[in-house]
Amino acid sequence: MFVPLTRYAQFDGRAGRKEYWMFQLFLFLVMVVGYAGVGIGASMDSGLVSGVFGALLGLFWLAVLVPAIAVAIRRMHDIDKSGWVLLFGLIPFVGGIILFVFNVLPGTPGENRFGPVPPTV
Repeated sequence: MFVPLTRYAQFDGRAGRKEYWMFQLFLFLVMVVGYAGVGIGASMDSGLVSGVFGALLGLFWLAVLVPAIAVAIRRMHDIDKSGWVLLFGLIPFVGGIILFVFNVLPGTPGENRFGPVPPTV
């Protein structure tokens, strides 16, 4: 789960499905907790609690932006695609579906043009 944070700015190499999806799960869980805190603060009419959780979420996203992009690029490398394929995500409606399909595909067996098979996490 924390491998992408230790390789936070490494855009070369490959990331397997497990590494990618465990990092996505980590991001999702942090977001659930953060937004729950914002919601609880809003339900208590406490602008301070909502503001603190909102600020923490903003700082969290700034901290994980580069690692999230790096692990996504390495995941595309694992299926022998360029990292530029992530720009498909900018296409409304279908871009996210295309990227989801790419992310669930198994990696290429053996070595590809981006390097050897990634180590298991």
